[in-house]
Amino acid sequence: MAVEVEIDVDVLKAEIRKTYASVSEEPEKDFVFPTGRAWALDLDYPADLLSRVPDTAAASFAGVANPFSLGTLELGERVLDVGCGAGTDSLVAAQMIAPDGRVTGIDMTPQMLANARRAAAEMGLDNVEFIESEAEQLPFPDESFDVVISNGVIDLIPDKDAEFSELRRVLRPGGRIQLADVTIQNPVSEEGRRDIDLWTG
Repeated sequence: MAVEVEIDVDVLKAEIRKTYASVSEEPEKDFVFPTGRAWALDLDYPADLLSRVPDTAAASFAGVANPFSLGTLELGERVLDVGCGAGTDSLVAAQMIAPDGRVTGIDMTPQMLANARRAAAEMGLDNVEFIESEAEQLPFPDESFDVVISNGVIDLIPDKDAEFSELRRVLRPGGRIQLADVTIQNPVSEEGRRDIDLWTG
């Protein structure tokens, strides 16, 4: 069911890009949400795999939970990381599914993608790629992936129907989704739905 909200989606997306560009460029800054390697460790990320992820990515980690707690990825799987940010989840996943698997991370924030690409190069990984894209219009053929992971991103997307339709489309039959995200228990007021600051973190 689509949420009917009187909000300028273009303004919202611009504010989201601005917020996460700041996370990528100034990871040591205080944000309203936790960030960084220590936060990922607090979320019980696999310490051995996380330790290999350079600070280029891990310093800008801004996830809300651990999608790998829902299951370890298997060797050879094709993985899509929706809203990959600076690439921490993608780089952990790339280690899990190596050598024959492949991870594709998408994000709409160029600064985050630049960090992700640098970190992958630092690790010498050739089984991961990062693409600028929005989650509601994925640039992939049907049934392209075995697994979709996402961490703290779905809550930022106004059109969740379009997003989940795309996830279903790109997953192969029997594929799975491992989401870590924020949920609420009570309805949000109309005023709250129009507050861009609440949407962006």
